[in-house]
Amino acid sequence: MSALGEPIDLRPARAYICYPMTGQTMQRVTISLSPALGSQLDELVKERQYPSRSEAVRDLVGEGMERWRAESGEGAHCVANLSYVFDRRIRSLPQRIAELQHAHHDLVAASTVVRLDHFYSMESVILKGPTETVRTFADRLRAERGVRFGSINLLLVTPGDGHDHPGDHVHHDHSHLSPSG
Repeated sequence: MSALGEPIDLRPARAYICYPMTGQTMQRVTISLSPALGSQLDELVKERQYPSRSEAVRDLVGEGMERWRAESGEGAHCVANLSYVFDRRIRSLPQRIAELQHAHHDLVAASTVVRLDHFYSMESVILKGPTETVRTFADRLRAERGVRFGSINLLLVTPGDGHDHPGDHVHHDHSHLSPSG
């Protein structure tokens, strides 16, 4: 039963449903949630006054798809902040994360770790480089077992040596990164 007392259909289905009031066609997708996540979903339904779990999940999926599309935007270069929580008890996870960062030292500009408790840490990694390479690195790290709540904030930039101020200076093997758009 949902938070609103309506039955939950747990049968595997891939049907298209047409809603007579709106004429919208919807595809039925069945998901499984842990009891804790199901309870959180019910809290969200109640707090935001959704008419059903389906409406809440539809909004959450829509928000996730918008975020995915933003992360997939076109642009040759970017600066990004990749943040995630990891469980140090997962065998070799901190070492695998460090090795991945060292293998991509050309992308990793900085990182900082906040210890949350005896087991969990939150890390924020500042990345810069070719957009596709940064996305691939972020996806690879977020896919590691034991990494949770991974999100990336990506800013498309244009590398260059242009200046809006008078005076000369030497760049010593770096270029300016100006926000695109």
